[in-house]
Amino acid sequence: MAASLPGQRSKYLYIGIGIAIGVFVTLWFGSGESPENSAAIDKTTVVEQSPPTIWTCSMHPQIQKTEPGECPICGMDLIPVQNAGGDDSPRRLKMSEAAKKLAEIETSPITRMFAEHESRLIGKVEYDETRTKTITAWFPGRLERLFVDYTGTPVKKGEHLVEIYSPDLLTDQEALLQALKAVKGGPVSSDSNVQKNRHDVLERARERLRLLGLTDEQIQRIETQESPSERIVFYSPIDGIVIQKNAMEGDYVKTGTRVYTIADMTHVWVKMDAYESDLQWIRYGQEVEFTTVAYPGETFRGRVAFIDPFLNEKTRTVKVRVNVKNPDGRLKPDMFVNAVVRSKVTEAGQIMDAALAGKWMCSMHPEIVRDEPGFCDLCEMPLVTSESLGFVDAKQEDQEPPLVVPASAVLITGKRAIVYLEVPNTEKPTFEGREIKVGPRLGEFYVVHEGLTEGENVVTHGNFKIDSALQIQAKPSMMNPMAGGPAMDHAHSGSSKTASPSESVSDHKQHVSASAHELEKVLEHYRQLAADLADDKLEDAKHSAHGIVEAATARGIDDLAKTAANVAEASSLEEVRKNFALISDDLIRALSRHGAPKETLYSVHCPMAFDNRGANWIQWDQDVRNPYFGAAMLKCGSVENEFKPIQNEEGE
Repeated sequence: MAASLPGQRSKYLYIGIGIAIGVFVTLWFGSGESPENSAAIDKTTVVEQSPPTIWTCSMHPQIQKTEPGECPICGMDLIPVQNAGGDDSPRRLKMSEAAKKLAEIETSPITRMFAEHESRLIGKVEYDETRTKTITAWFPGRLERLFVDYTGTPVKKGEHLVEIYSPDLLTDQEALLQALKAVKGGPVSSDSNVQKNRHDVLERARERLRLLGLTDEQIQRIETQESPSERIVFYSPIDGIVIQKNAMEGDYVKTGTRVYTIADMTHVWVKMDAYESDLQWIRYGQEVEFTTVAYPGETFRGRVAFIDPFLNEKTRTVKVRVNVKNPDGRLKPDMFVNAVVRSKVTEAGQIMDAALAGKWMCSMHPEIVRDEPGFCDLCEMPLVTSESLGFVDAKQEDQEPPLVVPASAVLITGKRAIVYLEVPNTEKPTFEGREIKVGPRLGEFYVVHEGLTEGENVVTHGNFKIDSALQIQAKPSMMNPMAGGPAMDHAHSGSSKTASPSESVSDHKQHVSASAHELEKVLEHYRQLAADLADDKLEDAKHSAHGIVEAATARGIDDLAKTAANVAEASSLEEVRKNFALISDDLIRALSRHGAPKETLYSVHCPMAFDNRGANWIQWDQDVRNPYFGAAMLKCGSVENEFKPIQNEEGE
């Protein structure tokens, strides 16, 4: 069968890695005994304790044979490795002090501490909608003069903005003057009710002008000059920046016509995008730090004031709003920011903020924080407890810190997490693998749920080298959790395997049959994926890849699951087909070792795929349907091998 795509790409890299591993193994397991000590050992004892020589592939240490030959996967010559043996635990590895230094192994004690999780978000500055005012015409008229004639002009509260002429306003001013004359110069009446009614009419006339936008000073001026004013000036109600100018001098406007929009820039909003995975770490009222390109090295701060209850289905993000004080106006709308939200987690997994423990907050204005219950100074809403907003209800000193392990110590593959610990009180450095259960990652640490205790020393540097050594010895490791026991040969399609002395033929067949059976569900989804690619259906192919991810993950085939996940997230058929080639090569190698689960399968090769580098795939019949070219060259390819189904003991 022609070489697979990944093998062609990495041929020389594989050879180099193989040589390096061979040299490392030789140094690692080289005898540390002096010639004098070796001569003193009884020859009979040596013969009895010497483990059998096993042969392995420097590129594929899972290949274990009892005699020399070639690797059935890559074709490289096998190298001899003598099983170290002698360990009570199959997960333990002993080495000399020199080997430990050569491997640069470093350890760190397991401890309890309040580690921080950092959620990094991006966003931009926007106007504070609650501090934006619109200047409109309160009555119909003509704009005689615009004192602010371009956007971006800063204005102060009370500064004049526009002068308007309105005949309708003249009538209301005349009513005011008539009411004023009735109070001051009308006939004197002994009836107190008459005088009271005159004053009421005057006050109502004043109030009407106030409702039309005139200030008390303007009304007083009309009364003083005892004549109506043809033109009325309107003033700014707030300090801010004119962000919109909607009219021109000379325009006739109606009641409600927008003339200006003014924004108070002493407070701004920062709206950020938070991914789904970040939401568990974000709470209302949390402090947020952010930086901008405009002011490098300077950090700004604000508090989370709103978390959007809806997810954007296109970006898969949620908007998070932060209220920020901006007294000097340096933060400008549409500035991009890089923000970080730091979250401390308790032993129970709750978010903790020492500054908010036991406090009372406003649910609309997070900057309002009080020691006692009460009402918000801004909106007058009743304050609520910080615990009701998602924070833990105790101070840091009252909480149990979580047990954490350095992230560099954890080897994660699929659903499994492995660490290597230094075994105490041993003559030589000894390390033991242990499967643990970890929680969320907090910065440079993982929270430990199960498997470790405080004070144990865990390997933080060199753990991959320890894992590689265990793989070469056929012991349980990160990639081979079920390793151990006698080495076994690997058969090709449809052929039987030679059982080891400690394994009966019946047991061996069951093992191989189970391995083939594990591929059955994966192959079902693979078959559909190949059909989708042959039909050039991108979305259908991505959906089929999801099935491979689920089936492979459920059976612990983690590398295959990761490759299939790349297909599920791909954005083009070209990207899907590249990952499909990797999946095909993995499955073809598995079928070569174990055979087909139920029916005969065929491996097909297309020499023109990927710029004539060639690629393989699996079919359930010999009618070629090329997944790499689809309709363009559907029949390009030829059957190169077949995989017979494994038979059980009854020959079924």
